[in-house]
Amino acid sequence: MSSQLGTYFHGLRLQSHRWTAREPDWAIGALSGFGAGGIVMLVELAYAAAMSGDPWRVPRLVAALALGSPVLQVGGYSLQVLIAALAVHYLLGTFFGLVLAALMAPFRLDSSVVMAVLSGAVFGVLLYLFNFYVITSVLPWFAEMRGWVTVLGHVEFGVMAGLIYRMLERRR
Repeated sequence: MSSQLGTYFHGLRLQSHRWTAREPDWAIGALSGFGAGGIVMLVELAYAAAMSGDPWRVPRLVAALALGSPVLQVGGYSLQVLIAALAVHYLLGTFFGLVLAALMAPFRLDSSVVMAVLSGAVFGVLLYLFNFYVITSVLPWFAEMRGWVTVLGHVEFGVMAGLIYRMLERRR
């Protein structure tokens, strides 16, 4: 048992997480962000429906990025709002999946499932801080979403994107 642990820890020491010139798998990075965004969106809609009774508030907030703040005054379901929210959500998810891939590959954060999960979780927290404390200076309506539920949603996004990237990337 102790020799197995020694081998395990020796393997961890050999894996350097310093920067190396290693190209990310861009297609898988985009796919991981797209997929993680879809997972988060479904969880958010279910949570909003269960807790607030208005599953369309978050889609309106997201759609306002494309349609402008007047859409925030619309109540209930709107196909235009839903389509805009889906487009914005998936575009941002894909973009942030590419950003995560660009960070994971050169630092070898995809070397293990644990590293992928941890780096994804940290990325999710940093993404939350950027979105809700930097972007809200330009888009103030997002400030109402600050809180632990949104932090957890961003951590969920990062973890899922990191895991999907790790599982699907083509090893070179």
